[in-house]
Amino acid sequence: MKTTIDLPDAILERTKIAAARRRTSIKNLVIEGLETILRDETPASPPPDALMRLRHGYHLGGQPLTREQAHAR
Repeated sequence: MKTTIDLPDAILERTKIAAARRRTSIKNLVIEGLETILRDETPASPPPDALMRLRHGYHLGGQPLTREQAHAR
């Protein structure tokens, strides 16, 4: 996937130099850096009651709208 990021000029210049010294691309340096950060991160597990609420949905009061009522709004 492609994305665009804005980097300060000084950091971009240092990044280009680091990539050239390592004979790699800026893309690969970014990937390596993100993998290093994400490697140590443990995914947060959702609380059990959150999963139950998602399965059962939320009761917001009132009756559900029909398709026609929803489109009329």
